[in-house]
Amino acid sequence: MTCDEIVRIMESKRNQANVEGMARFGIKSKKVLGLCMPDITAIAKRAGKNHRLAQELWATGIYDARILAALVDEPKEVTREQMESWALDFDNWGVCDCACMHLFDRAACAWEVVPDWCQRREEFVRRAGFAIIASLTIHDKKAPDARFLALLPLIRDAATDERPMVRKAVNWVLRQIGKRNLELNRAAIAEAKAIRTLPSKSAKWIASDALRELEGEKIQTRLKDRAAKAKGRTA
Repeated sequence: MTCDEIVRIMESKRNQANVEGMARFGIKSKKVLGLCMPDITAIAKRAGKNHRLAQELWATGIYDARILAALVDEPKEVTREQMESWALDFDNWGVCDCACMHLFDRAACAWEVVPDWCQRREEFVRRAGFAIIASLTIHDKKAPDARFLALLPLIRDAATDERPMVRKAVNWVLRQIGKRNLELNRAAIAEAKAIRTLPSKSAKWIASDALRELEGEKIQTRLKDRAAKAKGRTA
């Protein structure tokens, strides 16, 4: 499939009701067609993995095409230069999170960009740094705890950022790290309690919301059961 063919298909599936609904949830861009995610994933399956096609789709500036670009691109072909270029184009949380969770987190330089992006001033670049971490907590099964522990200072530093898209991403990451295992759970809880003392409404919300989940019975039971099973396998 060519980029032009895909855009024509997307244009034919334009859904104004979805466009308006997405806008209410903060997904706004210069051009949004309002395709449902199943339609986009169906096109992705037909198109297959294609790095060049992904670049062409991204260049259209169409929100839906950029979501598709993240799905069809090949992680091994993604460079730091491409990541920087795309990140500067982020103008809503939908395309930001999709690119980070379906592509950037699998790129060779994923861990490399995190410290920089988590300290950037651009709202969606900063969010992207934390979105990558959140995704790595799930997808990078071999990452040692030390890698995530080293990121806690970045979380505390960004906790006072009052911008909604950053605040929610910081909260997301803190919860995700704390759900990885018992050791990281204890570290995330301790960090949340420290963040709660900061003179910031954003920090207090991030901490309180994270503690509610991380100290909850559901998460504690799940992590203890997981630890017990792991201990049983190594006994």
